[in-house]
Amino acid sequence: MDDMTYRMAEGWLDGGRPLEALSMLEHRRTELLESAAGAMLLGRAYFKTAQLGKAEEVLRRAVELGPTDSYARYLLGRTLQRQSRHAEALPHLKLAAAQNPEYAGDRDSCAARIA
Repeated sequence: MDDMTYRMAEGWLDGGRPLEALSMLEHRRTELLESAAGAMLLGRAYFKTAQLGKAEEVLRRAVELGPTDSYARYLLGRTLQRQSRHAEALPHLKLAAAQNPEYAGDRDSCAARIA
C-alpha cells in the first residue's frame, strides 16, 4: 500500500471515522496482512467498527508478525474481552500491561471477570 493511502486511512481512524478508513483498507487486506503495521491498521479499523471476528483474525496476525508490540497484544485482548472471552483475553492483557502500565486497568478488570 502506498504511504499516502496508509496515512490517509490512519487519519480517518484517528479522527473517529473508522468506516471511511475501512473502505480504503478492506480491498487491500491481503497486502496489509503481510506486515505488522498493515495488520494493526486493519485490525484497529475492524475493532472500532465492532467487527470483532474480523478484528480478532487480523490482530492475531499482527501479534504473530510483531510479538513484542504491546498495543497489538492489548487490542487483541480487548477484542476477546468485548466478545466475553475473558479467559482468552487475560494472557494478552497481562503481556501488554507488563510492557505498558497504562493497560493495567483493563488487565485487572478482565481478571476480576474470571475470578
